[in-house]
Amino acid sequence: MAPRSAGSGKVSRDPVHHPVFARYYARLSVAAETRMGMAGVRKRLLAGLSGRVLEIGAGNGLNFSHYPRAVSEVVAIEPERRLRQLAVEAALRSEVPVDVAPGAAEALPVKSEAFDAVVVSLVLCSVRDVPRALGEVRRVLRPGGTVRFFEHGRGGGPAMRFTQRALDRTLWPPLSGGCHLGRDPVAALRAAGFELGPYRRVLMPEKGPTLPTSFCVLGTAWRPLPPER
Repeated sequence: MAPRSAGSGKVSRDPVHHPVFARYYARLSVAAETRMGMAGVRKRLLAGLSGRVLEIGAGNGLNFSHYPRAVSEVVAIEPERRLRQLAVEAALRSEVPVDVAPGAAEALPVKSEAFDAVVVSLVLCSVRDVPRALGEVRRVLRPGGTVRFFEHGRGGGPAMRFTQRALDRTLWPPLSGGCHLGRDPVAALRAAGFELGPYRRVLMPEKGPTLPTSFCVLGTAWRPLPPER
């Protein structure tokens, strides 16, 4: 179980604190729902899920309205206070039960093997320790459980990748809540021991200029079942 419910009035110590970025991200993400087609991406990301779901880095809760009714419960972890407050408001409007709690991806405040699925959506770019965070995802998933991911990362030709690396070493992380442009989420999932299912590369926005943030991947992975004896 999560350490507190969406309705709790208590505010715990925040694992991260990016108040300026949180306000900017909240406005930008709402606009992207229609202008960049993010609402459709969220529907594809979450389609077919059921049972107990853990969402890591829930942001302002824009995924909540897209969970299918076969989902019995969503535990949504969000470390940034401003975004978590917005997620609590979104949880109250959700058609499925959503429990919003503070916490860091590298130390999830939930029991092992407690979830049927884990959702990571535009979060692996900003966690401090990707291997440790994905180790936590494996821990909390039941064997055979599903990871649904929509992440941005490395892409384009040599010039674009050089630009991504240069921005990661300088201005981008402090200006963007710890986000990194040049990470490879598919390689990270594979290195963490997940079985990769179908995934597809997408550009966001699909039409318009190609930016260092445009290179995204949408897909599914699984925690492997233990070998039969």
